[in-house]
Amino acid sequence: MNIPTNLKYTKDHEWIKFDDDLATIGITDFAQGELGDIVYIEIETLNENLNAEDVFGSVEAVKTVSDLFMPVSGEVIEINEVLEDKPEIVNEDPYGSGWMVKVKCNNPIKSEDLLDAEQYKTLVT
Repeated sequence: MNIPTNLKYTKDHEWIKFDDDLATIGITDFAQGELGDIVYIEIETLNENLNAEDVFGSVEAVKTVSDLFMPVSGEVIEINEVLEDKPEIVNEDPYGSGWMVKVKCNNPIKSEDLLDAEQYKTLVT
């Protein structure tokens, strides 16, 4: 299982990469593996301000549908449009081309609410 050390994680299996006040968010390798073959991703929160733990979209796999939760508060400024036609990219490259949204963070980041790679590994193993 791939758990990059340069990212932060949530207990709901989202990952987040910070670049100043911009955050890129997706689901973890563990999450995509548990979901199985992803067939559809719905994200309709572009330009919306959301709070941490709000639902920003959903992932539909052959087995189930799962909500996507915001790890931080902020405005969704970009959605990965490639996923509309190729949702399987999340299975193939969850930490790269399978990213889901980019968010402009509103508040100082409460990193104590996020897990580092070791904490996330402990959670899923």
